[in-house]
Amino acid sequence: MWRSCLRLRDGGRRLLNRPAGGPSASMSPGPTIPSPARAYAPPTERKRFYQNVSITQGEGGFEINLDHRKLKTPQAKLFTVPSEALAIAVATEWDSQQDTIKYYTMHLTTLCNTSLDNPTQRNKDQLIRAAVKFLDTDTICYRVEEPETLVELQRNEWDPIIEWAEKRYGVEISSSTSIMGPSIPAKTREVLVSHLASYNTWALQGIEFVAAQLKSMVLTLGLIDMRLTVEQAVLLSRLEEEYQIQKWGNIEWAHDYELQELRARTAAGTLFIHLCSESTTVKHKLLKE
Repeated sequence: MWRSCLRLRDGGRRLLNRPAGGPSASMSPGPTIPSPARAYAPPTERKRFYQNVSITQGEGGFEINLDHRKLKTPQAKLFTVPSEALAIAVATEWDSQQDTIKYYTMHLTTLCNTSLDNPTQRNKDQLIRAAVKFLDTDTICYRVEEPETLVELQRNEWDPIIEWAEKRYGVEISSSTSIMGPSIPAKTREVLVSHLASYNTWALQGIEFVAAQLKSMVLTLGLIDMRLTVEQAVLLSRLEEEYQIQKWGNIEWAHDYELQELRARTAAGTLFIHLCSESTTVKHKLLKE
């Protein structure tokens, strides 16, 4: 029964099927990343006060304009992003707002604010260590001992992703039923630290954000490498919860809302990583098509 709704490896939509609800906002900060380290607490909503959103290229990168005002970060820095593609995506968030600006839907804006202001004052090495630390509590490495149906579901759905990661990165990633979790070899950490060092600090902010949503570094790597779609990664991160829902039933609207929110945050974070890792400008021919 429950297996029919968890066909995680069957086809599926493309990775960056972004959920509806991108925003448009004012010069105030975007929504806060759900982590104790994030210090931003903007109003959740505000009446839209601007008509037009545009982007311009400045000395430090690409800027967002709300009518004739330039967007600023929570620390009043000029909101400047390194690539035109990212600027277009952020501008779309702001332009998508209706009469009310809903900051909590603006995940790309929030990630940019965090990258620009760096409220926790972390350098690249610290960001890498924070991301790798998710291996210690990785969702798909913690297994149950019963019931047998859930044990089998975890084995069938999670083991192939772990095997892929081990082969892809040449590492060892074990699972465990112990409350202490699996033992991650030092060599595995070294390899992943080296791999993450190839990303810039903006992309690393996105990687940590996605890992926090999925509670899994392995699933995050699968998303980045396009081994998984957003929908697949989210379902895999919620495997036990989805099992319980199929067995005991759903709380009307509540579970669906949580699922859509998690998909939206994960999709935005994944898009952010890719847009921060690609070329600076967008070919205008593509924009016209």
